[in-house]
Amino acid sequence: MFKQNPFGHYLFIKRWLIRLLGIITRRRFNGFNDLHIRGSSIIRDLPEKNVLFISNHQTYFADVTAMFHVFFASLAGRDDNLNYLRYIWRPKLNVYYIAAKETMKSGLLPRILAYTGSISIERTWREKGKSINRQVKMSDITNIGKALDDGWVITFPQGTTKPFAPVRKGTLHIIKTYNPIVVPIVIDGFRRSFDKKGIFIKKKGIKQSMHIKKPMVFDLNKSNEDLVKQIAEAIEQVPKK
Repeated sequence: MFKQNPFGHYLFIKRWLIRLLGIITRRRFNGFNDLHIRGSSIIRDLPEKNVLFISNHQTYFADVTAMFHVFFASLAGRDDNLNYLRYIWRPKLNVYYIAAKETMKSGLLPRILAYTGSISIERTWREKGKSINRQVKMSDITNIGKALDDGWVITFPQGTTKPFAPVRKGTLHIIKTYNPIVVPIVIDGFRRSFDKKGIFIKKKGIKQSMHIKKPMVFDLNKSNEDLVKQIAEAIEQVPKK
């Protein structure tokens, strides 16, 4: 009952928060709306730790919530579906996601959600709606490494919910530093389904999609620009000409 993860969060509390939030949110992806999933069987073939999921970003919280559902359902033996909510009873507790500290401290609900697995970092390029230029905090990088050493980490390389925004080089730094298995995910429909925060339902009956792709192979001898482009292409965030 008193076992903690590397960030001092009690696993007993985290387990029950995930169960409760899973029960509350499931109909958002398998009820009010219909989440079409591809490639979820890949989840079961991944190692227990040092896996980095990279994805495009459409809402603050609904994207991660859907991924938690899909991950836990796949680990429970379901292929590309969220049928039978029993999968939420035994969630994988070493799944984390990178989020802006500013966002995760913006209210009671974000603070509760943070306990389910947030690695809160300080943005280096934007704060309170204004552009800034801040040095990367090494403690943030260390915490990401700590999470990878314990389990899986979800990150959104663009650092924003705007489509086709440039990929931040911080993701490449994580890959070069910790050499994780990198699994791309492409999502769609969440922006139409929910408000920007991903808390309120904006429209029902929307077809949502999540495509989990095979792990990427990087040639780290390539230039940073080429590697960043490879990441953007993997999450389908290169505008079509």
